[in-house]
Amino acid sequence: MKFKQHTLPERPRAFITGAAGGLGRALALQLAHRRGRLALCDVHAERLAESVEAVRAVGGEAEAHLLDVTDAAAVERIAELAWARWGGLDLVVNNAGVACAGPVGEVPLTDWRWAIDVNLWGVIHGCHVFAPRLRAQGHGAVLNVASAAGIACAPEMGPYNVGKAGVIALSETLHGELRAAGVGVTVLCPTFFPTHLLETMRATSPRQHKLAQRFFDRSKVTADDVARAALVAVEAGELYSVPQSDAKAIWALKRLAPGGFHTVMALQQRFNLATKFLRPGRARKSS
Repeated sequence: MKFKQHTLPERPRAFITGAAGGLGRALALQLAHRRGRLALCDVHAERLAESVEAVRAVGGEAEAHLLDVTDAAAVERIAELAWARWGGLDLVVNNAGVACAGPVGEVPLTDWRWAIDVNLWGVIHGCHVFAPRLRAQGHGAVLNVASAAGIACAPEMGPYNVGKAGVIALSETLHGELRAAGVGVTVLCPTFFPTHLLETMRATSPRQHKLAQRFFDRSKVTADDVARAALVAVEAGELYSVPQSDAKAIWALKRLAPGGFHTVMALQQRFNLATKFLRPGRARKSS
């Protein structure tokens, strides 16, 4: 679905959360090749410093901001700094995220709150703080990073599914509110690709972590691939960016044959429960 194009200007000004690695760093480097001026945000100081160095090495300008996206006041302070330093932003990227897995009723409520606070409230804070500024500015774009999990809603991923589905709903809402002001909104829905996401993953069973790791290891798509696709979608004025073929298939099946889609999900869950993932690329049936 395409709307008004939002071609980023020369030396784009951008705010990026989750910029210490993975997709956040990949997006930063894509913008650095355009000599972008970037506010890079994360809670991991050492990796964030590495991202800043990488951006500067290819001709971009970057500032590091230690930021917990669950702190709305801290997001507000960085917005004020960006407007004071650069006079506005061309792109706001709400990317920070965490992983949480397990059956509903077994995932501790503390883990639910942790996942929702980062994955959904972190994006809400970014949109709440920056949407009025972009509306007043009259141009720019928002890139919210969701996941195909927000479409598929696979079993044993409740906290992650709920947060990412909320990001999709928020993005659709924000698109309707900002379109008339000349501000674009894109929601990115990738599947698996290598990131640092699993390092902090919370799960009720080692099986869930092994399964996720197996999918990550089998992916032929890189963070750079996803970053390029996301920026193409932003500049094309696309509301939805679904860059991988498996995500496109999931989306199409759920829309065209929801009954069949949920049957497939149930069969996949049975397979997962009947399989012990010993190491990436190899499995045997349980006795």
